[in-house]
Amino acid sequence: MTSVRRDESVRPTERDEVAAAGSELIGGPIGRHALLGTSWLTPVRVIALVALGMFALGMVQKLPCYNGGWFFGATSQYIHACYSDIPHLYAGRGFADGLIPYFDRLPGDMEYLEYPVLTGLFMEIASWMTPHSGGIQQREQIYWLVNAGMLMICAVVVAVCVTRTHRRRPWDGLLVALAPAAALTATINWDLLAIALTAAGMLMWSRSRPIAAGVLLGLATAAKLYPVLLLGPLLVLCWRAGAWRAYRKVATGAVVSWLVVNLPVMITHDAAGFHIREGWAKFYTFSQERPIDFGSVWLLISQRTGNPLENANTYATLLMILGCAGIGLLTLYAPRRPRFAQLAFLVVALFILTNKVYSPQYVLWLIPLAALARPRWRDFLIWQACEVMYFLGIWMYLAYTGNGDKHQGLPTEGYQLAIALHLLGTLYLCAVVLRDIWLPERDVVRRDGDDDPSGGVLDHSVDVFVLGRTHQQPRHAVHFEAAPRVRWGAVRE
Repeated sequence: MTSVRRDESVRPTERDEVAAAGSELIGGPIGRHALLGTSWLTPVRVIALVALGMFALGMVQKLPCYNGGWFFGATSQYIHACYSDIPHLYAGRGFADGLIPYFDRLPGDMEYLEYPVLTGLFMEIASWMTPHSGGIQQREQIYWLVNAGMLMICAVVVAVCVTRTHRRRPWDGLLVALAPAAALTATINWDLLAIALTAAGMLMWSRSRPIAAGVLLGLATAAKLYPVLLLGPLLVLCWRAGAWRAYRKVATGAVVSWLVVNLPVMITHDAAGFHIREGWAKFYTFSQERPIDFGSVWLLISQRTGNPLENANTYATLLMILGCAGIGLLTLYAPRRPRFAQLAFLVVALFILTNKVYSPQYVLWLIPLAALARPRWRDFLIWQACEVMYFLGIWMYLAYTGNGDKHQGLPTEGYQLAIALHLLGTLYLCAVVLRDIWLPERDVVRRDGDDDPSGGVLDHSVDVFVLGRTHQQPRHAVHFEAAPRVRWGAVRE
């Protein structure tokens, strides 16, 4: 058996066959007698540079649209698979005219900006750095470049935070930096802002700083709704470990920081008194009223059956509630307390699978969570291949539907296959994470003797509340020679 010292970093080329094979491109796996820590190229710096390089390649992939695809031709931006919301919304949401988000009414069908407050602020700051002179096409190009530069910083923050979250597994950050779907979707929308704040919050939690983690998760929720879901796994994990003090801190920090950002925009006052501002509420009403849309399982069912599924909102909510209840029960019944990253991945993946819409950039939500939950190159690349196929499928489908009688692109049946690939790829990764939870000896993180390196106060904690037979016959992860026995998750007497 392979031995691992507790203070030694895990080398993926010694644990992962795909990583070992891929390393042949740069000279092969690291040698036994290599001198580590003697170069300025630390894992964090290497991964940050790789993330920058991949982001730049993603910008190059958008070049056909930058040079005209966004502005000329009905389907050029779809044929080249380089669509982005950013240049279109510069004028479409009033930034070109100096309108203030949430306060000024927009002239089009969308009366107010349909993004959360912190994302709206991000968009507004980018518009301040965009010249207000010149033609609208040039201004939209510059607006996209400004946003791309700001989002590039967010992408590096995500990669660095993942690299530092698991202290002994820094090279797992390469999964994030090299993810092909991340490069392709990074500049479609502004999701990377919320993802960077979420990754930083998880890093703070792993360092046993629950207040800072809560503040960052609250800010992330002020930029995108999904980060609030992470408070659910933390609740059940802290329940099992009896870490209620830490949970109160993270929850309080999240609520306070969210209110600090939202209250100035949320509340307005007139002669009738205080009430909720209509512009602030637009994001929430739009999400509630939005019909089934691209990429969702509901669209697939609707297209195959001809049923419009007018109650899809109810179905999605019920499935989400049932799924979260199942994840909670799994957490309390599992032979070992699941790792925080595993549950975070599962609950966000459940939200994506049951949601009424799946925009291509939503894959960014899962990439850092997948790298922490299942740091295995084979499984990660299988899932990424499915997501890349979906990325190409949706643009080819839009090209097909926008070409009139030419029908150049991917027909409806082909797009349905692309949706199925996305769903199956995500379900596959969920399945291996669920297996790792129920059979912790299969978890590649715990096989090296760790407990929950992203768990912070939960790491190596004893259990105070479990269900089933877990408290009678605790099961331990596989332990290697020369590695100390880790008694994580044992029930307190």
